[in-house]
Amino acid sequence: MSDDNNAPQTSLYARIGGDAAVQAAVELFYTRVVADPHIAHFFGSTDMERQKEKQRGFLTMAFGGPNRYTGRNMRLAHARLVENGLDDTHFDAVLGHLDQTLAALGVGADARAEVAAIAESTRNDVLGRPAR
Repeated sequence: MSDDNNAPQTSLYARIGGDAAVQAAVELFYTRVVADPHIAHFFGSTDMERQKEKQRGFLTMAFGGPNRYTGRNMRLAHARLVENGLDDTHFDAVLGHLDQTLAALGVGADARAEVAAIAESTRNDVLGRPAR
């Protein structure tokens, strides 16, 4: 009989479907984001293909997959957006779109809760606040 406490944990990345799932999620996620008038203006001058590439790398790394993220840290990457009014309501909208995207792709509630916790852990950095 094996001891489950010693069994290797399968990464969130693997459990949601790996690279194909992240690719699909990023595409659908940004379709939702740029259609949302509450947050779309933050992406008006963004090179969306580059943005998607950075997001794919970040999510892959954050979900326990291969580290392909080459972007800046969250605080630096969002500083200009904070100067332009990025706040909790915008962060919450993005979080909602991420959850809706994953649900639409068939990701279960437990995995979506893990994703939400990972995203929530970046809130203070994204919004330029001191770490708590």
